[in-house]
Amino acid sequence: MKILGIETSCDETAAAVVTSTGDPARPWAVASNVVSSQTEIHREWGGIVPEIASRQHVADICGVVEAALEQASTPLSGIDAIAVTEGPGLVGSLLVGVSFAKALAAARGLPIVGVHHLAGHIESLTLEHGELPLPAVILVVSGGHTSLYFVPARGEYRLVGQTRDDAAGEAYDKVARLLGLGYPGGPVMDRLAAGGRDDAVALPVTRFTRPDRNDAPADIRDGEFPDDVKRMAEFSFSGLKTAAVRHIEQHGAGDVADFCASFQRVVVTTLVDRLFAVASRLGARSVGIAGGVSANRRLRADAAARGGRERLPVFVPAMSLSTDNAAMIAAAGLRRLSLKGASALDFNASASLPISR
Repeated sequence: MKILGIETSCDETAAAVVTSTGDPARPWAVASNVVSSQTEIHREWGGIVPEIASRQHVADICGVVEAALEQASTPLSGIDAIAVTEGPGLVGSLLVGVSFAKALAAARGLPIVGVHHLAGHIESLTLEHGELPLPAVILVVSGGHTSLYFVPARGEYRLVGQTRDDAAGEAYDKVARLLGLGYPGGPVMDRLAAGGRDDAVALPVTRFTRPDRNDAPADIRDGEFPDDVKRMAEFSFSGLKTAAVRHIEQHGAGDVADFCASFQRVVVTTLVDRLFAVASRLGARSVGIAGGVSANRRLRADAAARGGRERLPVFVPAMSLSTDNAAMIAAAGLRRLSLKGASALDFNASASLPISR
């Protein structure tokens, strides 16, 4: 089977063709993966402007889909199904992809499947490495998400915990803006951190230990996981961001490389510690890291080293599959299609789509 994937959840217009291989161990192969980024458009604003993003998707989507089909040497008549990001994301951006995919599916009489964006990030690991040893615990970490998922079986994604406020990538971008490093800030801070001392600036790590702390969000307050596991899986980066702001206001940034390295040490240590703590508690046979921040060099290195010490395999996607792309959406579409069948044509874009549907 050949499936056309379409992704427009934020500021990348992407299309890809992914094929079924017939190999149970490595079920999918990428035939094409085309991404049109809007980074340069949004850089002058210091972040994504939703209205501009959705209008640019309208301008780009036809050309991106045509390029993906051409790169895969596949005519539209050779496509067997369509997968599209249904949510979560910016609703205006999502509507462009969903509307295009539904119209194309209806016109060609093709099955269509709506895909959860984070399921796509999780399945990017299978697309890269083949089927993971299960159960697995997967950290999805990006500019908009920092979440831990338990994957007990193929195509089952159970939210264990998530950030209470800023996502890790969002915190990177906000601190980078304060340092005058531009947008997006994460890659620049990662590059500068390589030449800095990570103990130069004392910055705090958030801990949810006080008895009067706020209750967990409703979507992880379901009793599926023990309370201690849910506490392990909670993240917060707003306090770290505030501490960084105050330090810069009171003392200046000092050596920017040192500041970036110190900030990155706290973020990466938090992510890796909680990933492996939850994996140990839930008896995971593997761990994975996906999403845009999975491209961070220290995160990859520290996770690999920790996995080696704990004899737990660690999986990360290729750089081309780390940031938003349509190949991962196509892969998640093939997974959902095989387990639950096609979606009805009346599904709609959802800015806050739950992963369990």
